[in-house]
Amino acid sequence: MRGVEDLDVFGRAHELTLQLYKATGNFPKEELYALTSQIKRAASSICANLMEGSHRLGTKEFRQFVGIANGSAGELKYHILLAKDLGYITEDHYFHLKEEIDTICKMLRGLSNSLYRKLG
Repeated sequence: MRGVEDLDVFGRAHELTLQLYKATGNFPKEELYALTSQIKRAASSICANLMEGSHRLGTKEFRQFVGIANGSAGELKYHILLAKDLGYITEDHYFHLKEEIDTICKMLRGLSNSLYRKLG
């Protein structure tokens, strides 16, 4: 039986989280407990919610956590926009990250729709 960590969306979200952990290492020290922390928490929350939801008792609960993961991805989109506008990441890096987040959001919606169909 495959676990949630075998899903493509989980792998992509995990890779994005790793990228963002590295990128925020270059942020100003005064952002350590502000934007840096927010980006790390929002990014890691995507996979954490997928993992937690997959360990719940049923499909309905899992679907709810997929929605929460999608919300975290939306939050992350704003934080990277803010990081770009503050000059902490380049415009090119921002667009690459935004595209990846958009792809992850589409994948999360697909997973949610699949779980909805499974509910009957």
